Amino acid sequence: MEDPLDQVVLLNEAGQPIGSYPRQKVHGSDTPLHLAFSSYLFDPAGQLLLTRRALSKRTWPGVWTNSCCGHPRPAEQMADAIRRRVVVELQVHPTELWCLLPEFRYRARDANGLVENEICPVWAGIIDPADIRPNTNEVAEVSWVQWDDFVTAIRAFPAGFSPWAMDQVAQLGGTHPMSHPSAPR
Repeated sequence: MEDPLDQVVLLNEAGQPIGSYPRQKVHGSDTPLHLAFSSYLFDPAGQLLLTRRALSKRTWPGVWTNSCCGHPRPAEQMADAIRRRVVVELQVHPTELWCLLPEFRYRARDANGLVENEICPVWAGIIDPADIRPNTNEVAEVSWVQWDDFVTAIRAFPAGFSPWAMDQVAQLGGTHPMSHPSAPR
């Protein structure tokens, strides 16, 4: 039985909400534009948590990507949605969150023909690395890396990473998210 709360927010081309749709059914060969988020989580020293998507994921299984992605539910605040998904995927609570790319948007098709079509604000946050317990239904593997090493790797071997992470790194211009103007001081 479907969870009636597990809905994504459908958007028009201007990015305005126009309805909702079950998350498990939204991604197909002609996915409607919908709201999502990407988050990059760091330890207090500035190391990035990379995750490799579980092999059971419908889209981009087994691909390395940013720390956590997801979809806010209708009427759910973005920061609350990020906290909810970080707990589901990594069983850890972010202590701080800030928005890096509020208007990030992408469309990509994976090898199975499934399409991502999202307005996907990009956020960053701080977590305690000792508390991470990856949910194996969501995350196959984790790795802590320096931001500059991640940027170098994604530029040298883009096929090993999610298309959204490649685009996000390009838009960030390689700037460490903890140095971003929106980062807490």
